[in-house]
Amino acid sequence: MCLAFPGKIISIKGDQAVVDFGGIIKNANVTLAKVQVGDFVIVHAGFAIQKLTDEEAWDAIKFYKQNEG
Repeated sequence: MCLAFPGKIISIKGDQAVVDFGGIIKNANVTLAKVQVGDFVIVHAGFAIQKLTDEEAWDAIKFYKQNEG
């Protein structure tokens, strides 16, 4: 099972995307997943490896916020 914080793609140029992880901005390679701007993704080792539905992403974000501390 992969436990990761979802990031939202804010821009894509070629094979590289800019992804917002709750205010932390990172670059990710998107060659492994069919994604577009606005999609939520899971990133591992610099690659977007899975696209999430909005519902899946918000469920994960809520879980993290409820368990902060």
